[in-house]
Amino acid sequence: MNKLSNISLARRAWRIRRNALRMGEVQGQGYIAQALGIADVLAVAYFHALSFRPEEPEWEERDRFLLSIGHYAIALYAALIEAGIIPESELETYGSDDSRLPMSGMASYTPGMEITGGSLGHGLGIAVGFALGLKRKSSKNFVYNLLSDGELNEGSTWEAAMAGSHWKLDNLIAIVDINDQQADGPSSAMTSREPQIDRWRAFGWYVERVDGNNIDEVVAAFDRARLHDGAQPRVILCDTKMAKGVKFLEEREMNHFLRVDPDEWEMALNILDEGKPA
Repeated sequence: MNKLSNISLARRAWRIRRNALRMGEVQGQGYIAQALGIADVLAVAYFHALSFRPEEPEWEERDRFLLSIGHYAIALYAALIEAGIIPESELETYGSDDSRLPMSGMASYTPGMEITGGSLGHGLGIAVGFALGLKRKSSKNFVYNLLSDGELNEGSTWEAAMAGSHWKLDNLIAIVDINDQQADGPSSAMTSREPQIDRWRAFGWYVERVDGNNIDEVVAAFDRARLHDGAQPRVILCDTKMAKGVKFLEEREMNHFLRVDPDEWEMALNILDEGKPA
C-alpha cells in the first residue's frame, strides 16, 4: 500500500477516534478511552506499516496484526472500518445481537481480526507462534501484536518474551499501550514495571519507547523497528493518554470503562471535530 504523509495519518487517526465514539454511542458505554488513546498507533499501523488487502482479509502475503487485548475491540473495529476491511454501515450494529462487531473481539466473527483476545497475557505467546510459523514457511511478512501495560502483570507474557528472543524472531514487533490504567486503578500501582526499556532488553528484545500520541514519533519507531538489523524481536513501548482528544473524558477518574450520558456523545464528537487536523 502507498504510505501516507504524517498529516494524512493524523487525519486517519481522527477518523478512527470518530468511528469509536459513534460505536460507543450505540451502546452508551464501552472501552472508549482506550480506543481514543491508541488511535494514533492504529493509524500508523494500518496506513503506514502493514501490508494487507482490504478486499481480501485472509490474503496469504499479509502482515498479521494481533489484538491481544480483547476489550480493545472497539478500537480495532474503528481502524478496520477506516481501512475498508469492514463496511462503515456495520458501525451501527456494534455490540448488537448477530453483529460481526461484538463488544469483546472474536476472530470467528470479524474480518481482519486474527485472534480472539480476552483473557489477558496470551496474545504475545500466540504472536510468537505466528512469527515462528511464518519463519518456517520462509515468509518475509511481519507479525505485529498490540498488548496492554496491564498484560505485563502476566507471567505468560514474559515467557513469550523469552521464547521470542530464543527463536530470534526478527519478524515479530510487539506494541505495548502504556496508558497506566486498568480496572483496579493505575497500572503502576498494581505492579511496578519500570525500568521498562531495561527489562525488555534483558529479555533480548530491541526496544523503542515513544509518545504514542505523537504521529511523528510513532512513524519513526515503526520504521526503525522494522528495519532494525538484528536477529531479535522488537518492541515499541507507546505512552498514550486515555480518551485522547476529548478533554472532559480525559479528566474522568477511573476511565477504564466509560459510561457516557446520552447528551455527552454529541459533545464529545464536537470537541473531537474542533481538533480535526488541518
